[in-house]
Amino acid sequence: MTSPSDDAERIITSQPPPEPGSDLVLPGEVMPNTLHLLPLTERPFFPAQSVPVLMNDTPWVDTIKAIGDTAHQLAGLVVVDTRDADQAQPEDFRLIGTAVRMHHPMRNSGKLQFIAEGLQRFRILDWISKQPPYLVRVEFPDDVLDEEEQLKAYGIAIINTLKELVPLNPLYSEELKFFLNRFNPNEPSALTDFAASLTTASRDELQEVLETTHVLERMKKVLVLIKKELEVARLQVEIREQVEEKLSEQQRKFFLREQLKAIQKELGISKDDRTADSERFKQRLENLAMPEAVQRRIDDELQKFSVLESGSPEYAVTRNYLDWMTSMPWGRYSEDNLDLDHARDILARDHDGLEDVKDRIIEFLAVGNLKGEVAGSILLLVGPPGVGKTSIGRSVADALGRRFYRFSLGGMRDEAEIKGHRRTYIGAMPGKFAQALKEAGVANPVIMLDEIDKIGASFHGDPASALLEVLDPEQNSEFLDHYLDVRLDLSKTLFICTANQLDTIPSPLLDRMEVIRLSGYITEEKVLIAKHHLWPRQLDKAGIPRTRLRITDAAIRRVIEGYAREAGVRNLEKQLRKLIRKTAVQFVKRKSRAKPVRIGTQQVEALLGKPVFARERPFAGVGIVTGLAWTALGGATLNIEATLVHSRNRGFKLTGQLGEVMRESADIAYSYVASHLQEFGGRRDFFDEAFVHLHVPEGATPKDGPSAGITMATALLSLARGQRIKRPVAMTGELTLTGRVLPVGGIREKVIAARRNRVFEVILPEANRRDYEELPGHITEKMTAHFAARYQDVVRLVFPE
Repeated sequence: MTSPSDDAERIITSQPPPEPGSDLVLPGEVMPNTLHLLPLTERPFFPAQSVPVLMNDTPWVDTIKAIGDTAHQLAGLVVVDTRDADQAQPEDFRLIGTAVRMHHPMRNSGKLQFIAEGLQRFRILDWISKQPPYLVRVEFPDDVLDEEEQLKAYGIAIINTLKELVPLNPLYSEELKFFLNRFNPNEPSALTDFAASLTTASRDELQEVLETTHVLERMKKVLVLIKKELEVARLQVEIREQVEEKLSEQQRKFFLREQLKAIQKELGISKDDRTADSERFKQRLENLAMPEAVQRRIDDELQKFSVLESGSPEYAVTRNYLDWMTSMPWGRYSEDNLDLDHARDILARDHDGLEDVKDRIIEFLAVGNLKGEVAGSILLLVGPPGVGKTSIGRSVADALGRRFYRFSLGGMRDEAEIKGHRRTYIGAMPGKFAQALKEAGVANPVIMLDEIDKIGASFHGDPASALLEVLDPEQNSEFLDHYLDVRLDLSKTLFICTANQLDTIPSPLLDRMEVIRLSGYITEEKVLIAKHHLWPRQLDKAGIPRTRLRITDAAIRRVIEGYAREAGVRNLEKQLRKLIRKTAVQFVKRKSRAKPVRIGTQQVEALLGKPVFARERPFAGVGIVTGLAWTALGGATLNIEATLVHSRNRGFKLTGQLGEVMRESADIAYSYVASHLQEFGGRRDFFDEAFVHLHVPEGATPKDGPSAGITMATALLSLARGQRIKRPVAMTGELTLTGRVLPVGGIREKVIAARRNRVFEVILPEANRRDYEELPGHITEKMTAHFAARYQDVVRLVFPE
């Protein structure tokens, strides 16, 4: 224990402290029947202890002075049931504590400190003073000593356990020396109390030991506690030895490794890390044809690298930079396979349908064949989800024999993803295009930029603007990556982008790309795709032999028409996967006795449940017309309804979650039909006294776009004439106030949507005749198309009389 500081204040008492050893309380000496109490919160005090006690002086200084004024200078240390000893009340004190003699009380910096010499247990009988300083009447219970043989045995067990503890912790050795100086080890009570004081048991466990006056019972409890302490000490020693052994092994290996390096360096066998890195970088450059500017930059960086200290931050930055620069495929190109027959075979192998798209890609490759290389072109594949845009890009790479690298632009908000970070920043990296070249290992890979219509912008910059330099054939031969800080030649790279729609792609970016539309599949194409690609692939994933599970064409058609009518085939693949999972359960239940299973139309509904889509005919009736619409998910039919609410006053109401463009189309249609009603066979004053409600169903789905003008006008005209359209017919086209029918987009998607809903007669704008005639024959088969230049042409077609 450190000696108190010089400025410590000695607490003045009425009597001088006793001489060492002169006032020791010997067994049998009369103890006082009243004691002043001091609280303990952490653990009880045992008679065999003699340790310093520290507490706050504010609430207890009067108690310390009162103890010092007594002739015996004894105090009672008692555990209290509260965390704050300064707030202890009489009801918080336990009944049994330890009487101690107070030595050398000191007061310093708001704290009281004294040495407590444990003497004997006491029990509180009643309270004389319930306010600090607390004073109580006490009795001193005698230890119950019986069964001497068992006491001796337990004493030996405790001593042996203490002997095992001493080597594990030097602190136990010091405590044991102090105990032997004060007590006889043959005294079982003192020995038991001393052993209990050494443990780290809980407060309640130690208080239970203190309250046990039957010595044999107390020895049993303490023996359990010190056995636990022995196990904890052994575990600590084991953990420490493991850690020290591991550290020693690592240090040993480190020193041996350093010695080996020094020996190898002396013998010329190996080089230091800097030299090894420099030689590795130079070796990478041997087979590369770098531009002169790049060669100069690398030489400068190598020169700087050779003089940098390996521990400096600049060393790591320069090393990473050289690692990237020497990993780029400068002047390394793969040879293109420009055989058109080979390309057609690859496309036919990977895709069914999409004949017009395949022809467009073959044309693109044919131009490359004539030129001798495929370069300087950026393709944009636009279509609904699940139609195979990404897989077509991979097929193009296979057909050309080029490396393929794909990354998604969806949600990208930081232009550093495109152009790289400045290399002085922590964690700096080149942009995605430099990473693509390194990954591909050649300077002319096929790079696919997925979801280019979902690119974002934030305070970090505008990635779409950063793409302008990349996707411009006139500029990308000198693309500057911020990290590499040298010009990269991306002109030999073939970029293929994918998007669901064009509206969200910035116009300057769209202007640099050649658009190829993928409009979706009709039922016949989906059947072929399912047979040749989706079903075999799902069987392989499930580990089911193709001879063990078969599906009929009729069943596939049933799945398509009842559960997967979307433009793509992703949901169709999910439904086929569900069929295989349901059948796999039957295989597992029947185990090896399972026979080959054949799924027909009847089994489809049993396995997939009731169809999601019912086979329904287009709505028919007065004021109801079927329109055609384009969405990002493909084409769709749109039933537009008009009804007469009342004839008390004129009015026009429009519902259906429509955008501004469609609302304008509705207003134009209403005005045009109202102004030409008599010409089209209606009563002139019908709209003068009619409140008309025009509704586009599925009101929860937002709809907008300039393609529903003639459909809305026909619905209003049907209502005014009181005459329904007598045959299934769908139409699309925008109407002007002068009656002209304007062209619209998405003709392929809209025609496919009409076929999907079994409408085989369509009315299209005259300006879209070329778009219709360019459609593949399997789409226009059985279709009847009429073309209207003015709205009068539409009226003659739907109301021929």
